[in-house]
Amino acid sequence: MIMTKLLCFLLTITLFQLLEFAISRREQVTTPPLPVLPLPSYTQLKWQQREIIMFFHFGVNTFTDSEWGTGKENPAIFNPIGLDANQWISAAMDAGVSLVILTAKHHDGFCLWPSKYTDHSVKHSPWKNGHGDVVQEFVNAAKARGVDAGLYLSPWDRHDPRYGHDLQYNEYYLAQMQELLTRYGNVREIWFDGAKGPNAVNMSYYFTEWFAMVKELQSSINVFSDAGPDVRWVGNEKGFAGSTCWSTINRTSLSIGNGSIVEGDPRGTDWLPAECDVSIRTGWFWHKSQSPKRLSKLLKIYYNSVGRNCVMLLNVPPNSTGLITEIDIQRLREFRKAIDTIFSANLADKCTTKASSVRGGKDGGFGPENVLDSDHLWTYWAPRDNKNDDYWIEIKAEDQEGLKFNVIRIQEAIGLGQRIKEHEVYVDGKLVAKGSTVGYKKLHRLEYGVVHGHFVKIKITKSRAPPLISSIGLHFDPYWHPNNEQ
Repeated sequence: MIMTKLLCFLLTITLFQLLEFAISRREQVTTPPLPVLPLPSYTQLKWQQREIIMFFHFGVNTFTDSEWGTGKENPAIFNPIGLDANQWISAAMDAGVSLVILTAKHHDGFCLWPSKYTDHSVKHSPWKNGHGDVVQEFVNAAKARGVDAGLYLSPWDRHDPRYGHDLQYNEYYLAQMQELLTRYGNVREIWFDGAKGPNAVNMSYYFTEWFAMVKELQSSINVFSDAGPDVRWVGNEKGFAGSTCWSTINRTSLSIGNGSIVEGDPRGTDWLPAECDVSIRTGWFWHKSQSPKRLSKLLKIYYNSVGRNCVMLLNVPPNSTGLITEIDIQRLREFRKAIDTIFSANLADKCTTKASSVRGGKDGGFGPENVLDSDHLWTYWAPRDNKNDDYWIEIKAEDQEGLKFNVIRIQEAIGLGQRIKEHEVYVDGKLVAKGSTVGYKKLHRLEYGVVHGHFVKIKITKSRAPPLISSIGLHFDPYWHPNNEQ
């Protein structure tokens, strides 16, 4: 009996020690750092990762060689006899695009779907004897190919007599919005803007009610406007962001119709990233006399939008037949091929890494090697929490030939907030690039062309909190000839 009690006692002590050891081991596993607010939503993260999305400006302007219609156009002019929305989606996919947006109604007020609230629509056109629905064909084609759809519904309406009468027009606008967001399946982005002519009638838009209705009808949608609430305008139609671009801002400082605060605000309390809209041609609608931008111009826009923490919204207008013009399709393919050529290979992949410090030490899970894996969001290098530390990460070539590159890519783990305020890049001790914000992606296309070296060091000189770098890339851009840049 005494031996049995002794064995039970010893067994209890042993189990307690094992449990205590297991708990202590778990307590030693390094946890991720606290996020720095504000943070992106799930839909904002998904939007950012798209990098390039596409706009289709199409309507009565396509048939009148205009950019802004008068609202007096006869629906009889709308007759795109060869319209093929599948071809539009194929063109978008050729460019690597996963979200496409259609101008369901532009400023002229003509609706590309048979709205029951107006006669100024496709149902009064000769196209398909008035039985056509461009929006339906557009969303069907996108869904069939696994591409997400978005819609633009112009607030300014130069046709409808209710425009200028606040209550009546806002009710009309909300009615049309409900049609679009309940008839056509999932819509991933809806586009609002404050554009209107200098002589337009004064009109108050009930944006608060509009946005509330949008979120009620489509919970996973992103709302774009000058002031968000999910995506904001970059402030120009050239496709360029500023060299400093925060995804954080105070929404109260913005208003629709005023996109003046283009840099964001590191002290901002709202996550509101910027979208850079630009057309592949001079105009937003198709004009026979125009041709697409040169590849070098599109690449410059890419570096100054995607490479500055934004999403590039590229407009590709269908022609009066209802098709994307072949020369535009070819340019899109060239554009995608160029991006793949530049970024498909990371010259840093076979290099070794070291850093100023590592959160949790060598086996903490936050080492500099994480910047070379395939996850550009949720694995990252994290330094230890020490405000007096210098923050740097270094990439070293393993072979004697070293590295030759002309593009440096840096990405932050924005799921835990945007942190970096200023940074510098050195190659073998020589400063080759410097900048301010990084965010989801910063691309340095080196001003003097190709550099050759063995050590690449990125120093974070100012930061809101210890920086979290999720990915670094060293790339060669064969299309970059700085001496020939215009």
